[in-house]
Amino acid sequence: MRAWKHYPVPLIDGRGERPTLFDSRTRQPMVVGPEHGPARLYVCGITPYDATHLGHAFTYVSVDLLHRAWLDAGYQVRFAQNVTDVDDPLLERAAAVGVDWVALAEQETDLFRSDMEKLNVLPPHYYRGVVESLPLVEEAVVALRERGAAYQIDDPEYPDWYFDISLLPSALASMQSELGMDTAQLLAVFAERGGDPERPGKRHKLDSLLWRMERPGEPAWDSPLGRGRPGWHIECAALSLDGLGADFDVQAGGTDLAFPHHPMCAAQAQTLTQEPFAEAYMHVGMVGLDGEKMSKSKGNLVFVHKLLERAVPPQAIRLLLLAHHYRSEWEYTECEMRKAMQRFERWSAAFNRESGPAWEPVLAEVRASLANDLDAPSALAAIDAWAAAEGEDRKAPGKLRSAADALLGVRV
Repeated sequence: MRAWKHYPVPLIDGRGERPTLFDSRTRQPMVVGPEHGPARLYVCGITPYDATHLGHAFTYVSVDLLHRAWLDAGYQVRFAQNVTDVDDPLLERAAAVGVDWVALAEQETDLFRSDMEKLNVLPPHYYRGVVESLPLVEEAVVALRERGAAYQIDDPEYPDWYFDISLLPSALASMQSELGMDTAQLLAVFAERGGDPERPGKRHKLDSLLWRMERPGEPAWDSPLGRGRPGWHIECAALSLDGLGADFDVQAGGTDLAFPHHPMCAAQAQTLTQEPFAEAYMHVGMVGLDGEKMSKSKGNLVFVHKLLERAVPPQAIRLLLLAHHYRSEWEYTECEMRKAMQRFERWSAAFNRESGPAWEPVLAEVRASLANDLDAPSALAAIDAWAAAEGEDRKAPGKLRSAADALLGVRV
């Protein structure tokens, strides 16, 4: 599967700071990036059953800041991302609108790529769909079976394969302590986010699906596990290990992936490799509209391509997103969009002046802001203050135009 187009990043001088990130697992800030070698990043991709909305865009633009901060600090970056191009939401959407599920997945994946390109999100180096990666996923489930960590439930009709979480009691304890939830709360969220805690025949209510045996009318593939298709968590576990190897630097996604998806991926990957899954976890806050999180089920979505069709500059959409710290929960309003467009106009005017205030202190402030848990709002404020002042430095507009592009992804 091809990623979107890549434009060279105009790095200033490669002297940026090694970033500190708030690790969602330990609830502590930590410096991210290896002492030696490339920085490795995995971000969970879309399930392509509908177009990219601002909640998606907030996640991928926020992760893009980490990518850029690493590049500016002189790292080579290995960035991997998946596309969950076969899953229940996709199949349900295709049936509801009367189209082929493969065609729908291709259409929405193409639209996602186009939206990311316009928003100047740097593409992943490893970009794989689940369907094209089925052999990798099958091998991972077979390996778990050989280790005694995968079992079939006693169901004569659909003997699906599950991961035995009870083999990792430390993982269960960590989920409770890190998330601040008791078992009942974990089970409730597990059920809400695609789990099946009450499925008869499971060894533990939190055991997650590895391989779903074929159902009438659903796509299925032959495998050593029987004819069927993969579960969700094992897909990202297998693809991240293939693209990055074990113990990579950062696993990223929205806060809705903090449980069960990321802990289940980690448990399955650790069982396969006997090594840690990721050093740190980056979880991006949800975007709301009309008082609720944007979601297809609620129908309260603001689509990126619809904003672009209204002739909203993509730079303004990016500035709208960067005005919020990545860990914040916030609500979209037309007023915020107007403010972002006004900021883009102010920056454009300032970067086209013949001179301006000294650029070096502003670049240092932007870098320091991003190194401090990707504090994009503070970085924007630093450029705002420069744009509002007068100065005689003839290099400053060009230097800060390049800085805005390289570090914030705002190409003016």
